Amino acid sequence: MFKKILIANRGEIAMRLIGTCKEMGIQTVAVYSKADDESLHVRFADEAVCIGPANIAESYLKTSNIIAAAEITNADAIHPGYGFLSENSKFSKICDEHKIKFIGASPEMIDKMGDKSSAKETMKKAGIPTIPGSEGIVESLEDAQKISQKTGYPVMLKASAGGGGKGMRIVRKPKDLLKAWDQARQESKSAFGNDDMYIEKFIENPRHIEIQIIGDSKGGACHLSERDCSIQRRHQKLIEETPSPFMTEKLRNAMGDSAVKAAKAVKYEGVGTIEFLVDKNKKFYFMEMNTRIQVEHPITEQVIGYDLIREQIKIANGEILSGNNYFPKLCSIECRINAEDPFNDFMPNPGRILNLHLPGGHGIRIDTHVYSGYVIPPNYDSLIAKLITTAQTREEAITKMERALDEFIIEGIKTTIPFHQKVMSHPDFRSGKYTTKFMDTFEM
Repeated sequence: MFKKILIANRGEIAMRLIGTCKEMGIQTVAVYSKADDESLHVRFADEAVCIGPANIAESYLKTSNIIAAAEITNADAIHPGYGFLSENSKFSKICDEHKIKFIGASPEMIDKMGDKSSAKETMKKAGIPTIPGSEGIVESLEDAQKISQKTGYPVMLKASAGGGGKGMRIVRKPKDLLKAWDQARQESKSAFGNDDMYIEKFIENPRHIEIQIIGDSKGGACHLSERDCSIQRRHQKLIEETPSPFMTEKLRNAMGDSAVKAAKAVKYEGVGTIEFLVDKNKKFYFMEMNTRIQVEHPITEQVIGYDLIREQIKIANGEILSGNNYFPKLCSIECRINAEDPFNDFMPNPGRILNLHLPGGHGIRIDTHVYSGYVIPPNYDSLIAKLITTAQTREEAITKMERALDEFIIEGIKTTIPFHQKVMSHPDFRSGKYTTKFMDTFEM
């Protein structure tokens, strides 16, 4: 087993990784920017190395600094968490070249599945249902016009290297294509350094359902059932739950089988997620594959009863899967608590936390890196905590979440807690009859 793992991330996921490593008897190295010198991950890791200024390009994305930190601390593995360098094939390759194990997908796998256009073609060849659209990258606006006309409006422009909702535009009429094309490409170029685009048929009012998968180095793979991620704002997930209230046994079996088939087709090694869009008739389409741990992984852990990070580390160390496909018997919900003002278009609200009280009790889990007196820097993602409740039934999990949100006190900054409180009482959420369009008509 690895003796020392460098954690190439920050915030709650860095704390999450440190916790599992400690339980496994593995030493940890935290890397941090100057904006994060008072962050908890710096305090709780066995060692800590400053890798640059607040700007992520000069710190958390600076591969040379991270590799140097690993070498001077004699780390034999790097865990990238999610975001930042977690799906960067060049970084994965650099780790290999320096004989440091990258706890994530291989460079070849990231290139194959991280590029959405390439991933779609790979899945089509494997017999996985895909959304109609372009065959690979769209080379020009003229091609985009022809493909959109053939596919039929509305269409979705997507950045091939995209993620987090960036580089995406819905086009409902031909006259809107030029503006959307230019905007999506510019946004993608700015966010990912790549303006390649592809086009898909836009599925009206779908559910966004993902399947957690695990694969080992011998070609074995299994799934750990679904997560419903349909409550989103601007393609950013806000609330996730498992099992999905939309799911039937037949659909779960079909989607699970397709996800495992997809993992085996590409010989996937590690923890990953196959994401699908599901229409109102319960017809599902492959959307993308995430070759990393997901933000929302805790709800799967809560219903399966074991640590996905531990499994990820064990697989990276060459161990073979021992588990089978899982079908949930409990219900779990995650609310992402962000430092944002839900009454002001979810504007980020960094600043000092003056007072903090975390809820507790049976069936309540909180993944966070904040504390009373902590200053949330303006430089990074606004996620400050994940509140997870688990119970025998969905109704109990919702009721537990309402109680936990009431007890969750953060003073000094604005947070999305009031938003989550309102969603929990919303009739469409309570009934489970919501889609990715939920936020279009939601009002605070």
